[in-house]
Amino acid sequence: MRKEPDAQADQPTVLAESAWFIVAVCVGCGAVLGELVRLLAGWLVTLRWAPFKGPAKLLESIPEPGLTIGAVSAGALLGLLLAFIALHESLSVSVSDSRVVLTVRDTSREFARDEIRLAFPDGKQLVLLGRDSQELAREDCDLKVARLVAAFTEHGYTWADADPHRDEFRRWVPGTPGLPEGANALFKAREKALNKQDDAEDARELRGELAKLGVVVRDEKKRQYWRMPRRP
Repeated sequence: MRKEPDAQADQPTVLAESAWFIVAVCVGCGAVLGELVRLLAGWLVTLRWAPFKGPAKLLESIPEPGLTIGAVSAGALLGLLLAFIALHESLSVSVSDSRVVLTVRDTSREFARDEIRLAFPDGKQLVLLGRDSQELAREDCDLKVARLVAAFTEHGYTWADADPHRDEFRRWVPGTPGLPEGANALFKAREKALNKQDDAEDARELRGELAKLGVVVRDEKKRQYWRMPRRP
């Protein structure tokens, strides 16, 4: 059941990854990794021949306890850096009776309640659908589904356990017929971006360009699938 928004009680439910938990895990794992590197260096110098034996000898030349402190500290700092990157890339979701706000990479996108027909998870992504079944948003999301369900349903949004249009998707191949003009070129460029680990942002932007043409895109193991929204 959907409920009408109450302007006097439009308090948002905000969902986000625990910063302290991410930092603690990353720093802890980094410190352990630093200690393992120290132990590995100590083992390598005992071998007659081994790759990286030169750097290992250099590392082992540092007297204790400086070596252990340095290795653990370096690992912890690396873990802290990874934690900041993870937090920057993580999605936060604010759900209120009147709007949904998705924030990732310091960029927020706001969707009014009357724009949103449905919300659902698709693998490790959160998807919002509009009135004509077009995708308003598709974001990587590590938040627990139970928390998302509670937040959306508490504020009266319709939630589905899976994509109701999943069977409408068709795999894209070069020259696919039935697409709007220019879509095949965008798919081709996006295919190249998906195959490059450092071009995730480019693939994201190209998804947006396809959305402007009315094409809904989902990925599966770097394969692209598409469908067209249902127009009234």
